[in-house]
Amino acid sequence: MPNIQVLDPHVADLIAAGEVVERPASVAKELMENAIDAGASTVTVEISHGGLTFLRVTDDGKGIPAGELRTAFLRHATSKLRTEYDLEAIGTLGFRGEALAAIAAVSRIEALTRTAEAELGASLALEGGTPGPVEEAGCPRGTTLVVRDLFFNTPARLKFMKKDAAEGAAVFAVVQRVALSHPEVSVKFIRDGKQELLTPGDGQLKSAVYAVLGRELALGFREVRATGEDMSVEGFASLPACCRASRSWQFFFVNGRQVKSPLMAAALEEAYKNQKMVGKFPGCVLHLQTRLNAVDVNVHPAKTEVKFGAERAVFSAVYHAVLSALEGDPSHPRAVLKNTEISGVRKQDTVTENQMRIGGAPASPFMGEMARRAGGSPLSQPAADSSPRGGGLPTVVRVHDSSRIPSLPPQGQMPPLERQRPSSQIGAANCTSQEGAEKVKQIYQPPAVPHSPAPPNAIPSQSEADSASHRAAPGGPAAVQPPPCGEKEPLPSAGGTEELPWRLAGEVLNTYIIVERGETVYLIDKHAAHERMNFDRMKAEGYDPMAQTLLTPAVCRLSPAQREVLLDHRALLEEFGFEMDELGADLAVRQAPFDVDVGEVPAALEELAQKLLTAGRADPAAARDELLHTMACKAAIKGGWHSAPRELERVAAAVMSGQVKYCPHGRPVAIELTKKELEKQFKRA
Repeated sequence: MPNIQVLDPHVADLIAAGEVVERPASVAKELMENAIDAGASTVTVEISHGGLTFLRVTDDGKGIPAGELRTAFLRHATSKLRTEYDLEAIGTLGFRGEALAAIAAVSRIEALTRTAEAELGASLALEGGTPGPVEEAGCPRGTTLVVRDLFFNTPARLKFMKKDAAEGAAVFAVVQRVALSHPEVSVKFIRDGKQELLTPGDGQLKSAVYAVLGRELALGFREVRATGEDMSVEGFASLPACCRASRSWQFFFVNGRQVKSPLMAAALEEAYKNQKMVGKFPGCVLHLQTRLNAVDVNVHPAKTEVKFGAERAVFSAVYHAVLSALEGDPSHPRAVLKNTEISGVRKQDTVTENQMRIGGAPASPFMGEMARRAGGSPLSQPAADSSPRGGGLPTVVRVHDSSRIPSLPPQGQMPPLERQRPSSQIGAANCTSQEGAEKVKQIYQPPAVPHSPAPPNAIPSQSEADSASHRAAPGGPAAVQPPPCGEKEPLPSAGGTEELPWRLAGEVLNTYIIVERGETVYLIDKHAAHERMNFDRMKAEGYDPMAQTLLTPAVCRLSPAQREVLLDHRALLEEFGFEMDELGADLAVRQAPFDVDVGEVPAALEELAQKLLTAGRADPAAARDELLHTMACKAAIKGGWHSAPRELERVAAAVMSGQVKYCPHGRPVAIELTKKELEKQFKRA
C-alpha cells in the first residue's frame, strides 16, 4: 500500500473545483449569485459555444477593492461569513468562498472591477488558478468576469461535456431561474451574439414570469399568496386546465435561493389532486420565505438542496397556499347535478370538482373542509328509495364522476345517438366493489330496427338507409375488419373452442363502448383501444403522415432542455410531419401532421420533447416508439366525441377478439362487470 502523503495544492484545487464547477452552467450560477450578493440591479450573461470557450458576467454591484482582488480568488476567501455562528443564519446566496477559486483553477479568467469610491478600477488575469499582477484599468462601477477555455487543463472533465447547444441550454436555464428568484434584478442573456432574454427588474414577480416563461404560461397562472407566523408563500401556480406534460415548469425558491425540493413539489401536486388530468403536471413559481435559522443551506456543494427544520409546516404552508388559490379561482369547474324522478331525489346538488367522489368520502382530511367552504358536504351513496314501488330497494345507483361531469353537453345539445334513447331509459349504475371501481352509467336497451329481422345484436341506426349503408360499406384496416353489421359469428378463442357471441349495446358519455356477452358486460375505452390499434398499424406498416403547412406558424415556448432536444432530433421529427425553425428562444412550427390540431401543436411538441429527453438520447429505437405513441394518441378517436355505430363496432371487434388488450402506455382498454356484480348494486343478490 502506498505511503500516505498530502496532495499537491494544484491537484487539491482541481478536485475541489470538480465539486463546484460541473459545466458552464455551474460557472454562470456562481458568478450571478455573487453579483446579486454584491447588490447588483442589472446582470448580463454572455456566452459563445455553449460557454466552454467564452462566458462573461457583468454586473453593476459594489465591486471589489483593488487591494482585495487577489485575495478574492483564494480558497475559502469570502466577505459573507466571519464566525461559526454566521452559519446558523445564512442570508446570502454564496458563503463558502470557493466559487472564484474553483472557476479559476480550471479556466483562464479575467476580472475587471471598480468600487464607487475608486476613481480607477483594477484588472487581474489568472490561468489555471495562478494569478498575474493587479493593474489599473478604466471601467464602470461593478464587476466583469470573463471565463475562457473552461476545463482546458482537465481533459478528463472536458470529454464529458455535451454539444454546444446542450451546454448553452443549461446556461440559459440557470439564467432563467436566477431571473425568477430575484425579480428586482434586470437580467439579460446573450448567446452567440443574439439576445434571448431580458427581464425588466421592476421588482414584480409577474413581470419576471412573463419575460422568462412567456405570455401563454403567464396567462395560465393563478397568483398564490399566503402568510403565516413563521413563513409565507408567494408566487404563481398554473390552473388545472393549464397543466403541462412535464415538471419542467416548476420553480421553487427558499429565501431567494433556487432549490430542488421534493417536499415542496409533493405539496404542490397534492393540492391539485383530482383536479388535473392524469399525466399532466402543474407549473409554478413559488417563493417560500422563512426564518434564516429554520433552513440549512449547507447540505450540498452546489447549494441547490436545503434541509428544513419543520418539514410538516413547510408542506402544509405550500399545500394550503396553492389550494386556496385554486379554490378562489372564478373559473374553477362547477357542475349542477339534476337527479331524475326515478331516483326518488328531486333536489339539485351543486358540488365542486373536489367533492366529486365515488362513494362520497373525501380522499383526504382536507376535502371535508373544502366541501364545507364550498357550501356542500361530501357526497355519499343515496339511501334506498322510499317509494312503495320498489319494495324499499334502490332502483338506481347514482354516480358522481369528476372526470366526466364538467364536459357534459348543455341540455338540448346531446349528440344524435343520445337522442335515440327512449324516455324510459334505465338509470345509471355503478360498481363500487373492491374487485372493480369501474363505472357503468346509463346502460340501456337500444330500439330494434323496424324493417329488418336482424337478431338483437343489430346496431341502432339513424334510418333504414343508414342501416343499409352500414352493411354495404367496406370496413377499416384489414387487421380489424369487423363482421357485417347484425351478422356477427361467434369468435373463436385461442384454444380453438367457440366463445359466446357478443352484442354491441351502445355507448355512454361518448367515451365508453358497452358490449354484452353472455352474463358479462364489457366497458371499452374507445380512445385507448383505438390508440393501440393505430400504434400497432404504424409499427407494422410505418408511419407516413399527411402533413399540412400552417398558414400562421405555431410558436412554442419550451424549456431550454426541451428546445434543444427537439432541434437535435429535427430529422426524426420531419419524418413525422413536423417542420420548425428557431425563433429566438422559441420554436416556430411551420408544418405539422394532419392528425394534430393546430391548437394542440405546442402541447404535442412539449410531450414529444419530454419523451425524447427520457428515452431518445440513449436509444434511437425507443425514441421512435415514443413518437409513435404520441402520434397514435393524436390520431385516435377522442373521448367525448360522437362516433358512428360502425366505428364503435370496429373498435369493439378488435377488443373482443383479444387483438387489443392494453393501450401503448400500458393501461387496460376494457373492464368487465358480471351480472352478479350489477345485481349487488340493486340489492338483488
